[in-house]
Amino acid sequence: MNKPRIDGSAGDADYGAIGGGYSRYRRPDPRIGEAIGTALGAARTVVNVGAGTGSYEAAHLDVTAVEPSAAMRAQRPAHLPRAVDAVAEHLPFPDDTFDAAMTTFSVHQWSDPAAGLREMRRVARGPVVVLTCDPATVRDFWLYAYAPLVLDTEARRYPAIRDIADALGGAVTVEPVPIPADCTDGFNEAYYGRPELLLDPGARQACSAWSFVDPATADRCAGHLRTALADGTWDARHAELRRRPHYNGSLVLVRAVPQ
Repeated sequence: MNKPRIDGSAGDADYGAIGGGYSRYRRPDPRIGEAIGTALGAARTVVNVGAGTGSYEAAHLDVTAVEPSAAMRAQRPAHLPRAVDAVAEHLPFPDDTFDAAMTTFSVHQWSDPAAGLREMRRVARGPVVVLTCDPATVRDFWLYAYAPLVLDTEARRYPAIRDIADALGGAVTVEPVPIPADCTDGFNEAYYGRPELLLDPGARQACSAWSFVDPATADRCAGHLRTALADGTWDARHAELRRRPHYNGSLVLVRAVPQ
């Protein structure tokens, strides 16, 4: 099991070090939020596990946020409820407390994803909704040509979709989530048609996989991309992505309901 971080992070990334700009670069995208809302259905009470700064916590829901990182809890806007300091693997709630449970871009950071998912299933009477990336397709993104170690890290961290489904049990559906061209949630694939934005160190820092390579390696990767943009190589290969209204990448929504 991973050792807890100084700021209380229980996962594999140190958000005390990398989470300072998260609320600037990782703003919830309303179209992704709509997909999450559809998956939650008629739920009114929802536990958001690994809630971070409060992304995708819809105002009309009664949300209980769970977040172990002090740095992330501190960035939650004042209008959102204070987050409970706890980890996914040990949720401090009785069985069937909530109508539903959700987690977004978090399950890959847990020390024991299967245990955390079982806890979500335990405390939710209805759907459990997981926004995650399919590790089988992470390396298909163009960034792999410039930052292979970063996406290798991503692919290793994300649990297999089959493992998520097995941990949750019940009736499980897996739906791809189209990424809009102007996506406001700055994960790597959100910049599929705006590669220049990944030259911003703050944007890279807000994608936790970049923190698993040393700074010199990260700078070299960004340098390769900068050169490809300057000499036209990137556009020669991928210019059509700049015109796509959305991109179907590794982002998926897993929904499980008890049978």
